[in-house]
Amino acid sequence: MNFSESETYLLSLGNEVEAMKLGLENIRKLLAALGNPETNYLKVQVAGTNGKGSVCAFLDSICREAGIEVGVFTSPHLVSITERVRINGVDISEEEFARIATLVRETSESLVAKGDLETVPTYFEQVTAIALVGFAEANVKLVILETGLGGRYDATTAANAEIAAITRIDLDHQEYLGETLKEIAGEKAAIIRQGSRVVVCVQSRIAMRVILGRCAEVGVKARLTTEFLGQGFGLPALGLAGNHQTENAQVAILLAYTLGDFFDITDEAVTAGLEKAKHPGRLEYQGRYLFDGAHNIGGAKALREYLDEFVAQPLTMIFGAMKDKEVSEIAEILFPKAANIILTQPDNSRALSAGEIEVAAIGLIDPERCFLTENVSEALSKANEIATDDSIILITGSLYLVGEAKQILKSQI
Repeated sequence: MNFSESETYLLSLGNEVEAMKLGLENIRKLLAALGNPETNYLKVQVAGTNGKGSVCAFLDSICREAGIEVGVFTSPHLVSITERVRINGVDISEEEFARIATLVRETSESLVAKGDLETVPTYFEQVTAIALVGFAEANVKLVILETGLGGRYDATTAANAEIAAITRIDLDHQEYLGETLKEIAGEKAAIIRQGSRVVVCVQSRIAMRVILGRCAEVGVKARLTTEFLGQGFGLPALGLAGNHQTENAQVAILLAYTLGDFFDITDEAVTAGLEKAKHPGRLEYQGRYLFDGAHNIGGAKALREYLDEFVAQPLTMIFGAMKDKEVSEIAEILFPKAANIILTQPDNSRALSAGEIEVAAIGLIDPERCFLTENVSEALSKANEIATDDSIILITGSLYLVGEAKQILKSQI
């Protein structure tokens, strides 16, 4: 397959969330058939509700400053699927992605033909396998894995990471992970296994009790970011915007200290890595556009705090969301900040229509300043039409919306 064919094939496997299959049997059999590429390097797995991607970005930057050959697997992507697989700070090439995707597809179909699997692995399972193979071929020494959803049954967990990190846990994806914070924390804490080294962010009492209970169950001791409190530990100016990044940086620092048992990571590398970290689509400015994938309540609160503190200009907000999100709660947090609100529908089978968002946010929107659009292109046109010269156009509510908007704007340059 060439790159376009590999994308088409992977998309034919179904939406990566809707077509998700719980369990690790398929991905483990696939990795075994591929020669268990995940055994070729040390691994850090990051789970949690918010901050996973930021922790990965900080840690990646720190490790590259320390001269460590590092691979990073993240999801979702914004513009190109190649963004999910980065090697030493560079996205995998389309040619390499297609070549490995072909190998993974052929291996998957062979397992089905032999009766070892009932169905081919899912979109996310195959992309995870592509990443793990790509990292092995590139001879990286360390891999950082962002958990896709939950932890217990996420394909990244099949890599058996030696180091586990848990970022802030909140309500999200309840239909898959459980209705309560306790249940969700249990799903995410399941990445901790016997022999793990564990780093844990500041948590609610309920979530922390679950996480520490899991640590006790498998006989490991967690390092908590609370060890920074009261020590006057000073952070440099972070490369990622927002006060909420402080706790994500603390997780990354503790992970760097933990990795110090395997690699030479100096304090200078930690400082430089924190300062230089980049994370597209999260409080990212491009001219008058501000992109932030605030797709759950925790993310919306962090964005609102940033807007309250740092943004004085009028806001024209483009908002879109997926069907499994707490839209009314997110709207209640964010919509009061906007002079105008444009509701839209990203090109994703899980996306809510603008009309459905309007119903979910009933009473939170002034009809005089709310505009419904059918797609992201129309939303961008409307925003540029109504926004004043001194306005910021904020694109938020879904990373899929952010990615699609970035792609459209890029094509207009």
